[in-house]
Amino acid sequence: MRALNIAVVALTLAIAMPAVAAPKLRAWVTTGDKTQLLTAQAPSSLATADQIAGLPTLVVDPKERRQSMVGFGGAITDASAWLIQTRLSPDQRDKLLRELYGRGEGQLGFSFTRITIGASDFSLDHYSLDDGPGGAADPKLEHFSLARPQQYVFPTVRAALRINPALKVMASPWSAPAWMKTSGSLIQGQLKPAAYPVYADFFARYVKGARKLGVPTDYLSIQNEPDFEPDSYPGMRWPAPDRARFFGENLAPTFKREKIATRVLDWDHNWDQPQQPLTVLADPKAKAFLAGVAWHCYAGEVSAQDQVRAAHPDEDAFLTECSGGQWAPKFDDSFAWMVENLIIGSTRAGARGVLMWNLALDETFGPHKGGCNDCRAFVTIDSRTGAITRTQEYYAFGHASRFVKPGATRIGSPAKLGDLRTVAFQNRDGGRVLIVLNLGPQPATFAISEGANRFRATAPGRAAVTFVW
Repeated sequence: MRALNIAVVALTLAIAMPAVAAPKLRAWVTTGDKTQLLTAQAPSSLATADQIAGLPTLVVDPKERRQSMVGFGGAITDASAWLIQTRLSPDQRDKLLRELYGRGEGQLGFSFTRITIGASDFSLDHYSLDDGPGGAADPKLEHFSLARPQQYVFPTVRAALRINPALKVMASPWSAPAWMKTSGSLIQGQLKPAAYPVYADFFARYVKGARKLGVPTDYLSIQNEPDFEPDSYPGMRWPAPDRARFFGENLAPTFKREKIATRVLDWDHNWDQPQQPLTVLADPKAKAFLAGVAWHCYAGEVSAQDQVRAAHPDEDAFLTECSGGQWAPKFDDSFAWMVENLIIGSTRAGARGVLMWNLALDETFGPHKGGCNDCRAFVTIDSRTGAITRTQEYYAFGHASRFVKPGATRIGSPAKLGDLRTVAFQNRDGGRVLIVLNLGPQPATFAISEGANRFRATAPGRAAVTFVW
């Protein structure tokens, strides 16, 4: 009788418990010829052994856990914010920001951005946040002001934060105020050694002031491209040994005193000089203070990230600037380069966040004052009509930002398989994301294997595919 009761209970439970649905493979495709642009494909079911027999196999391994992700996005430069705030109607503005920062169907879900502390080349004019009368020195920072970012940049960031409260913000200066520099100008020069203490106070004043105005500073670099002195827009050279001294002797004690928890990144320049951050991280005080290294894409190879990461595995990596432009006008070539090097390459080399340069520019690749005159942004805003055009940068980043959510973990997948390049992630809800780039001219059919799951999949030639299950 007892055995019969147990059997009845077991049968009842079996009937009551719903069957676990077999996972479906969903896919979104962008092709180099633009016939498909983040286009959803019909879902596919698990494959039988016969369906994938003899196919090359992409093995996704959730047990191989790497860095957690902060996210993807672009810089809200002065130019981008000015266009968004002055050349779009309120409805157009809200629609565009929701498309870029929202996580709904068809939205990109950007969760990382960068803003400038003072002017860059993509500003309407050159200024700092402490421009005293006649360029006079201001050691007490009595003329420090956030009035300029409050015009366009901060309102745009706050609007993005309302749409996506998980958005993380990085801030970087292109130059210290002119009165702190050897050149006496925002253009070229170095920071005077005597200005180190007041410049640390300047950063603390910025972080605390921006926070009061609703703009967090989750990450900070102290100098954009410190090994470059541009001759037509703000910039400042800052050698590695001097940056290390500033971190350890000035900024660290100032942030400690002011109870500032912002995570500070070194370098913020190209892949071609890994010795620069390695020199800084060799300084014990600087290393103890720093959270990681920021990289740009304009020279060198992404493998530089691996070199520094191997020497300092406890330091985070971020790709914080890269720009497309009319120097690479063909959609298929530049789209493939970005997916291969930024979306796949930089994250495989440890990047927790990946940023492009301008979020938005106008039909003349501006506005800008000096610097790049043919840079592309994620979107082009027609300054006369407000019409929006989406670029190859938009679609390249959309293959990651729409599907890889903040807090996702990079997991194992092959770097290469023939013409295929891959990177894989696991979201916090357990969902898997596999991004595949087919560099070859012909479609590639292959198997995807993850645990007990097997799928048959195809990537068109010269195309990127994001697979989700």
